[in-house]
Amino acid sequence: MKKSSPFLDDSYILNKLLESAYDGIVVINQQGIITYISKAYTDFLGLEARSLIGKNVEDAIENTRLPAVLKSGKAEKAQLQLINGDYMIASRFPLIKDGVVIGAIGKVLFRNIEDLNLLHKQISQLQKQVDHYRKAAETSQAKYSFKHIIGRSEKLSEAKSMAKKACMADASVILTGESGTGKELFAHAIHREGTRSTKPFIKLNCAAIPAELLESELFGYEEGAFTGAKKGGKSGKFETADGGTLFLDEIGDMPLGMQSKLLRVLQEKEIEKIGSQYPIKVNVRIIAATNKNLVEMVEKGLFRADLYYRLNVISIRIPPLRERPSDIDLLVSHLLDKICAHLGKYVEISPGTMRVLKSYSWPGNVRQLENVLERAVNLAELEAIIVPEDLPEAVTGIQDKQIKSIKEILEMAEKNAILTALNLSGGKKAKAARLLKISRSNLYERMNKLKI
Repeated sequence: MKKSSPFLDDSYILNKLLESAYDGIVVINQQGIITYISKAYTDFLGLEARSLIGKNVEDAIENTRLPAVLKSGKAEKAQLQLINGDYMIASRFPLIKDGVVIGAIGKVLFRNIEDLNLLHKQISQLQKQVDHYRKAAETSQAKYSFKHIIGRSEKLSEAKSMAKKACMADASVILTGESGTGKELFAHAIHREGTRSTKPFIKLNCAAIPAELLESELFGYEEGAFTGAKKGGKSGKFETADGGTLFLDEIGDMPLGMQSKLLRVLQEKEIEKIGSQYPIKVNVRIIAATNKNLVEMVEKGLFRADLYYRLNVISIRIPPLRERPSDIDLLVSHLLDKICAHLGKYVEISPGTMRVLKSYSWPGNVRQLENVLERAVNLAELEAIIVPEDLPEAVTGIQDKQIKSIKEILEMAEKNAILTALNLSGGKKAKAARLLKISRSNLYERMNKLKI
C-alpha cells in the first residue's frame, strides 16, 4: 500500500486559495485565452469551467476589459460596472515577467448583488444630496465685501464707515438710496465682515414676489397647508436664515398686511408656518433696503411706523453717482477690466469719452454706467478706443451723428454745473451759489431759466 504524502499538491493549494480569496477570478494568457476561471465566476455566468477554459475571453465574457489590460500593461482597479442588470466591482492586473506582459488576471466582487445594487442607489442618492447642499451653501453665502465697493469720495467713504460700524453690531439696518447705487453690495459686505459671517445670508426681493406668495416665502408652510403644497412642506426664508442674516430688498414694496406679520416676528423672534399650530424660534438679523422715502410712506399710511422704527436702528444712505463724480474714474477702470475680461477683449477709453461720462448725471447710477460700458465694449473692435460717439445718445446728447447747437451745449453744461453744486452743498442754494461764484439771485434766475 502506497503511503500518502504529508504534503499537499501545490496546484491543489493554489486553486483552493484562488477559490477562497475572491468571489470571482479569471486568468488569461498572452493570447487572451482563458487558462483558469473560478467556480464562483462560472456560477455567476451560468456556465461550466470546461466550456470556458481554452476559449478567448472576449467570446466568454461580454464587454470584458482584460484584453485592454493585456495590451496596455496597466492595472485597472476597483471599477463599478453593470453586467446583466447587476452591479459588480472589478479589478484587473497584468501578469508581467522579465518586463513582458504574459497574461492578465481579473478579480470580481459580486457577492450579495442585491446589497451592491442597494449600495449603488444609496451612493447615488447621497451624491444628489451633496450636490443639493453644495448648491444651497453657495447661494446662502455673501459674495461681496467692502473691497467690491469702488470709490474714495467723501460721501461714499462716510457710507462705508457707517456700514463697517454696523458690522460690529447686531442691530437691524436700513440701506436707502436710488436704484443702482449698490445697496445689495453693502448688505453682502455687512454680513460678510460681521459677527454672523459663518452663518447663512439669505436674500428676498419683496417687489418680485406676488403678495399672496410672500407669506409662504418668508415663513414656509406645512405639508397639506393648501392645494399644491409640496410633500413634506417647505422652509421659509426666516427658517433658512436662522443664525444668519435675511436681506429684504425693496422693503418699501411689502404689503401692509405682511408688514404687521414681519413686525411680530421681529418682536417675538418666532415664526409660524402656514398650516402649523406651533411657533418656531428664529434668530435672524434683518438688513432691509429701499429706493423709496419710507418717512413719506409712513406719513401717508403706506408703511407702518412701528415697523419702520424697528428696522431703522442703523440707517445708511448710499449716495447716487452724481453726488460722487470723483469716483467715476475708478469705477470706469474697474468696470472696463471686468467687462473686457469677460468678453476676452482689450478696449481703452479716450479722455474725451471720460469727460462725457463725468459730466452726465447718471439717473441709473453705477448699474447704468456698467450697462453703458458693456454696450460700448461689445460694439467696439478688438483693441479699440471708446470715443463719445460709441456712447448712447442719452449720455452724449449727440443725435444722428450731429452735434447739438452751441446754445444747447452751453445750457446742458450750465445745468449740470448747477446740479452738481446743489448736490455738493446738500441742496443749500447760498452755498451752491458760492461754489459757482455767482450771486444767490443770479442762481435763482438761472435755475428758473433752465427749469431746475
